[in-house]
Amino acid sequence: MTDTIAKDCTELLARLGVDAALYTGGTLHSFSPVTGERTAELPEQDAAAVGATIGRAAVAFRAWRDVPAPRRGELVRLLGEELRASKADLGRLVSIEAGKSPSEGAGEVQEMIDICDFAVGLSRQLYGLTIATERPGHRMMETWHPLGVVGVISAFNFPVAVWSWNTALALVCGNPVVWKPSEKTPLTALASQAILDRALARFGDAPAHLSQVIIGGREAGEALVEDPRVALVSATGSTRMGRQVGPKVAARFGRSILELGGNNAGIVCPSADLDMALRAIAFGAMGTAGQRCTTMRRLFVHDSVYDALVPRLIKAYGSVSVGNPLTTQALVGPLVDKAAFDAMQSALAAAKTAGGTVHGGARVAEAGPEAAFYVKPALVEMPSQTGPVFEETFAPILYVMRYTDLAAAIEDHNAVGAGLSSSIFTTDLRESELFLSAAGSDCGIANVNIGTSGAEIGGAFGGEKETGGGRESGSDAWKGYMRRATNTINYSRALPLAQGVVFDI
Repeated sequence: MTDTIAKDCTELLARLGVDAALYTGGTLHSFSPVTGERTAELPEQDAAAVGATIGRAAVAFRAWRDVPAPRRGELVRLLGEELRASKADLGRLVSIEAGKSPSEGAGEVQEMIDICDFAVGLSRQLYGLTIATERPGHRMMETWHPLGVVGVISAFNFPVAVWSWNTALALVCGNPVVWKPSEKTPLTALASQAILDRALARFGDAPAHLSQVIIGGREAGEALVEDPRVALVSATGSTRMGRQVGPKVAARFGRSILELGGNNAGIVCPSADLDMALRAIAFGAMGTAGQRCTTMRRLFVHDSVYDALVPRLIKAYGSVSVGNPLTTQALVGPLVDKAAFDAMQSALAAAKTAGGTVHGGARVAEAGPEAAFYVKPALVEMPSQTGPVFEETFAPILYVMRYTDLAAAIEDHNAVGAGLSSSIFTTDLRESELFLSAAGSDCGIANVNIGTSGAEIGGAFGGEKETGGGRESGSDAWKGYMRRATNTINYSRALPLAQGVVFDI
């Protein structure tokens, strides 16, 4: 290991309050994609240890569910304060462990702070309904109650934000959390738990084991998914992962929130502001080295503006800076590992075979050491939507295609398995409204004149089809973390039955 990366991690973890025993002497090795070098060796938990962790969470649930929701919100408010105090250190740790730029690392922590603010207000707004009843002297209503232990499985690309989306809502809704982070980003998980532990200490009377982290690989994840004491599993990752998690949770009649793949697309119309579109597409397709679930991966450009826009995009791809996010101002950092690089090269080879013209995509050897994988983002002009265009490759590849008819472009847009994020660039009201209508984008996120990335916490986040249908973060996503009860109260002296049924004895 280079002294710089290892020392930086050690100092950050110490300042964030993480016990060194949690990341030394274990069998799970953590690496920084910035240099490709090892940063820690973490002890792993087997299935039995995961079961014991879940058991402790189940005990915590029985106490936490009785705490009034506004009081639960106070814990989340304190978490927000602790995150503000630790923003710089946690943000840098995110950059080291996930390979993000400093602004993106800090931005992810800000996202954590924002969801805390949202959840604090929500703690006083867990509203049910009063429902009209056909029976005189009766009142009907619905109430919402805590659900139980919430299991969170997160991916490497947003190592702390996704946990916070789930945890802030789960806590105010009355649920404990057991978190299994990606094996590629365990250190940021330990740091986030340490920050929450400080908030818990200030809170004072929360039950023990309200939030716990489990470190491990597939065995630990399967133990979490299959345990019937886990009422809800919120899993973020690939569609392949979701195909395994969803049926296992459903088989035991558990509940799942799946936020999976996203083969996201944009459409550039004849009336589009091309300068705006260029900037939005560049960030959406190249930001975070194409390793966002909302990364723009397909682009349909109207034939009338194709020659005005695409050469400019190709030029931007050729000139974009690629380099170490910790020591340079580069806009594009590293891929997470060699497997990601190999998958990218395989997709580009398949695109060439399918008739595509590839611009970029080569490894940038001078950007980092041999163990790190920096690449030029790739723009691929395709004759049609075929072959690898239908697959999501978690790397900076943008497939560009011409279109002449908007309805046909929307049909092509929707003709992939995933349905996460989408965008249209137009100044024509009819085009934008069509795209947002029931006959338009079939994605959970549909934007006009912005890219596919950069969702705010106020809106429910997630998508349709192979994206899994789950929703996290804002709007009424909180309902996924609670159970609903319909209540009917008879305050009369009679007993009328619904639907006019008569049963006299």
